[in-house]
Amino acid sequence: MQLNLPPDLESLINKRLSSGAYADAEDVLRRALEAQDAEESWTDEERQALSGLIEEGFPQAERGKFIGAAEARKQIEAMRERRRVERR
Repeated sequence: MQLNLPPDLESLINKRLSSGAYADAEDVLRRALEAQDAEESWTDEERQALSGLIEEGFPQAERGKFIGAAEARKQIEAMRERRRVERR
């Protein structure tokens, strides 16, 4: 498959390539589509729960209480798994 990209999309891909985080344009597109797929798989309930946690987090951050990105991802995935189990 070949794609003809408008200049703005080509610029976005090149920006990400210049970060060094991606091997090539295919890698950029693959990760973007995977992220979109993951986002679209969230239920409204999961989005609301995450939003609530974010709202809780702002005051904690203001007080200097932070967790790292890896721990945040771990907690979010655990929350999703609990909700999947509860729905069964």
